[in-house]
Amino acid sequence: MTESADDAVLALPDRTLLILDDDRPFLTRLARAMERRGFEVTEADTVAAGLVAVDKTPPAFAVVDMRLEDGNGIEVIRRLKEKRPEARAIILTGYGNIATAVTAVKLGAVDYLAKPADADEVFAALMAESDDKAVPPENPMSADRVRWEHIQRVYELCDRNVSETARRLNMHRRTLQRILAKRAPR
Repeated sequence: MTESADDAVLALPDRTLLILDDDRPFLTRLARAMERRGFEVTEADTVAAGLVAVDKTPPAFAVVDMRLEDGNGIEVIRRLKEKRPEARAIILTGYGNIATAVTAVKLGAVDYLAKPADADEVFAALMAESDDKAVPPENPMSADRVRWEHIQRVYELCDRNVSETARRLNMHRRTLQRILAKRAPR
């Protein structure tokens, strides 16, 4: 008889989980779903609140949004790893790109999930063994979305300077402005 992932959580001595996200409805839904899976959840919706929670009682697990109104969730991952090196943390964001994924993993995040992610995906990422191979996504990013993410990354690296970004991407400035004005493709 094999042990289910839910049973594995219940067998853990420390089931503390910090969820940091500024999307309040998502935060509440995910927190309730993770509580049903046996976690003791602490909710935070700002980097400052996340840092206070980590300093007060470093959790065994964390789900951290990348971009928040008052800063970057990577700061919370960094602090968590200082306070509790064995903690398992994942980055969850709607602004996924390779550079931030690499940074998050270097700082100790065990996975990087793009929004919208459901509670099952979050749970699976938190409980995955370090040598588990990731399951291919059901709905991977489209080529248009990958292009858009790359443009956004270069734009951020150029300190949101449209002319410099256009120069580096070998693109006309007006074309870049039109792309930046549009919503992200699916």
